[in-house]
Amino acid sequence: MSIVSMIDHAVLHPTQTADDLREDCLLCVELGVASVCVKPSMVHLASELLAGSKVMPSTVIGFPHGGTTTAAKVCETQVACEAGAREVDMVVNLGCVLAEQWQQVGDDIYAVVEAARSCGAITKVIFETGLLPDDALKIRLCELSEQAGAAFVKTSTGFGFVKGADGTLTSTGATEDDIRLMVANTGDQVQVKASGGIRSFADAERFVALGATRLGTSSTKAIAMGECGDENK
Repeated sequence: MSIVSMIDHAVLHPTQTADDLREDCLLCVELGVASVCVKPSMVHLASELLAGSKVMPSTVIGFPHGGTTTAAKVCETQVACEAGAREVDMVVNLGCVLAEQWQQVGDDIYAVVEAARSCGAITKVIFETGLLPDDALKIRLCELSEQAGAAFVKTSTGFGFVKGADGTLTSTGATEDDIRLMVANTGDQVQVKASGGIRSFADAERFVALGATRLGTSSTKAIAMGECGDENK
């Protein structure tokens, strides 16, 4: 399997337009990525643009902070699936995770998984690993995601930031340690998606070697050129 075929190409920046989506869908169909992951408002258009191809329309739920109610996430999932989404990437309620309110976190994940499943779609659960200070939190999220029937656990939204000692903000994303941890703490029924900061073929190759089977990135063209040895062209 090629690395490009594992990519969920992200069209999630707030300023990206319908014209941007049209251009990216053409590229993604040509390259044969796994899915194009779009803002919920773009699902219907993405479904139309990808119709007849093997590339799936996917979208995000409770994005990017995970703080919406479970009812809102379920409704958002149902609306997205009705518009054509075949995969949904949901953000956990980060405040509840940090407070270790595990019943609420687990119920939130389960409700979205079931809403997606009832529409024939799968769910990926986004942890935002860079904002979780303790590996024990990530391990518990792996357990809850598996119990809920999620298809994937995923590192990051790509929109998380942490403040350094000097006050500068640094984007959080996938790390090798987090991929190792997530692979080690999920069973055969749950796959791992690395997302955030994957900008080159070398980045992608490294995470796949560690066990990731999906990659969230907007650098699809650069990765494809690297895979075929044309990254300098």
